Amino acid sequence: MRQVIKGNHAVSHGVRLSRVEVISAYPITPQTTIVEELSEMCASGALDAKFIKVESEHSALAALIGSASAGARSFTATSSQGLLLMHEVLHWVCGARLPIVLANVNRAVGPGWNIWAEQTDSVSQRDTGWIQIYCESNQEVLDSIIMAYKFAERLMLPVMVAYDAFFLSHTSEVVDIPEQGEVDAFLPPYEPPYKIDVDNPKMLGGMIGPDLYYEERYLIYRDFMKAMEVYKEICEDFQGIFGRTYGFVETYRIEGAELVLVTAGTLTSVARIAVDKARQAGIPLGLMKVRLFRPVPLSVWRQTLGNVPKVVVIDRNLVGGLGGVFASEIRSALYALDKRPVIYSAIAGLGGRDVTPRDIRGIADHVLSGQAQTDIPIFWGLKE
Repeated sequence: MRQVIKGNHAVSHGVRLSRVEVISAYPITPQTTIVEELSEMCASGALDAKFIKVESEHSALAALIGSASAGARSFTATSSQGLLLMHEVLHWVCGARLPIVLANVNRAVGPGWNIWAEQTDSVSQRDTGWIQIYCESNQEVLDSIIMAYKFAERLMLPVMVAYDAFFLSHTSEVVDIPEQGEVDAFLPPYEPPYKIDVDNPKMLGGMIGPDLYYEERYLIYRDFMKAMEVYKEICEDFQGIFGRTYGFVETYRIEGAELVLVTAGTLTSVARIAVDKARQAGIPLGLMKVRLFRPVPLSVWRQTLGNVPKVVVIDRNLVGGLGGVFASEIRSALYALDKRPVIYSAIAGLGGRDVTPRDIRGIADHVLSGQAQTDIPIFWGLKE
């Protein structure tokens, strides 16, 4: 069934189709309409789930620790300061091996207060142990929620689905909403390997001494590394049922490129237009879209970018003293190669600032002209 829906409602339908059993969330712009729609689904009977109203984002995720520990498929959503307030509990969920799925609508972090798109909120949580998936379209948002549950439950690790505020959350696009039977064939009922059960008591989240904590962290790391193969299998299964293809990255016109742009989220759509116009003008640009971010798909990044002369990573995020997070991660991933590209970092679109194909082309021309420096980020469109 094809409908014109907003990105936030694409999340809601993905949650409904995944037969989530417990939802807990605190409203924060621009996430609010996700849980408003879900509350209506619960009230109408379209979704047979418990909706828990709480007083903060910290409590929202803490409540799901209880539901997920009891073996219920669980969901929450947030943005910006709300995700930051969850920080402590994000660590707890990973350590407890709870397969919770969280939708984060990427929004700038204040102050100054800003409700528009920026990825600093999610990338600042990259070391909490959550798998991160970044989306470009409303269709990708819906599909990623469904895929995230299969991913999380295979690995017993939490998954965060991230997408840009307003560019997707409040913009309507045509989305193919699958039939429930198709999703049921792809995503079976959740059967937790361990849970709170009065008939089979276990201790969850208890004290671990120095003799075991190291091993427990290693097991989390080991299963994170398994995520590469599991994700590949899930993408193949998804394509077989729904006909849509996803991967670790998505490349566009990368053959013969002298400069490859790297983007995540909706900047990718703009960059494609810039690449097409550059190619028409005889300028060999290419594009790589980051989709799976944690774990870092080292081999894929290296294979895709290893033989490219130059790469410019355009980040819609900024970390003090570092620059763009994706640029830093890609530099680190490619450092071990004997032959590697020259990598440039560009910052654009912070706080929802519009980024046009002309801006993308300007960044590319700046790099190709030899004016850019590798050790200083390019702040494109900055008003000094």
